[in-house]
Amino acid sequence: MAHFPYIGSGPYCYANAFAMMLGDRAPSTAVIELATCSPFGMQLIGGTLPFFDPYGWTPEAGFDGALAALGWTSTVVKGNDVADALAHLTAALMDGPVWIGPVEMGHLRYQPGRTGPLGADHYLVVLELDDQRVLLHDPEGYPYASLPLDDFMAAWRAETISYGDPYTMRTAFTRRAEIPELDVIRALIPGAIRWLSMDGDHEMPPGSLGNGEAAERLAALIEAGCGDRLRGHLNHFAIRVGARRLADAATCLARIGYAEAARLAAEQARLIGSMQHPLTTGDDAAAAAALRALAPTYAQLWSALERASHDR
Repeated sequence: MAHFPYIGSGPYCYANAFAMMLGDRAPSTAVIELATCSPFGMQLIGGTLPFFDPYGWTPEAGFDGALAALGWTSTVVKGNDVADALAHLTAALMDGPVWIGPVEMGHLRYQPGRTGPLGADHYLVVLELDDQRVLLHDPEGYPYASLPLDDFMAAWRAETISYGDPYTMRTAFTRRAEIPELDVIRALIPGAIRWLSMDGDHEMPPGSLGNGEAAERLAALIEAGCGDRLRGHLNHFAIRVGARRLADAATCLARIGYAEAARLAAEQARLIGSMQHPLTTGDDAAAAAALRALAPTYAQLWSALERASHDR
């Protein structure tokens, strides 16, 4: 089956938040997401927590490089405590909306069912605040959401998030160069190859695995008994964002003539996306089979990107 691009909702919080901040000059969210190199790999953190993104990667690992590739810069500000963070945010809002994150999604109580920390990271754009409430755009599907200030500060403290620092925000988004999307995609290929290779030092918990080994191990975990926590993480987040990232990667790679790499990324997207129904309905054997089919594709994608980059 030929790849058909996806357009629709999904957990693209930081890509959508960046697009809001970049305004009418923003590239597509597919290119923004690709610029972080998030589609290129898989990791099983501590041998138990899966993400369909590169081994050792976190969103913050890709942000500065992504903005630079897109031709933009921003200023990162981190508050020392509640008072300091509020002072910085109040001052920054005088110049317009402010990009915020990571935050703990469980404290965003305008989202139904959110009653406390989940260990789930998220990104927002704050529009206004006063001494009681914050007005914000939440790219999860909540424009102009209002949140009590105490809940917002608890979310922004991000003490249950495994990466990043409390009270982090970005301001002063400035366009330094007008870079066509095709040039952005081409420039990201070396980073994609590097992340897929798993080279470099990565501060990972013991037992962590990447790429094919991660897929094989996750298949075994699911077959041994997929608990509610793992099933919920996969169904509500990891599969949705993983399939979306790779579908966008396939679209972008095809645009620059990387036909074999695009085909492999599309195959990965289909395999990951195919796990949604089995895991929802309890057909764990089918989900494990998809993961085992996925395992060898990471090395294949790495090789395809290497060959295509050497041919140019």
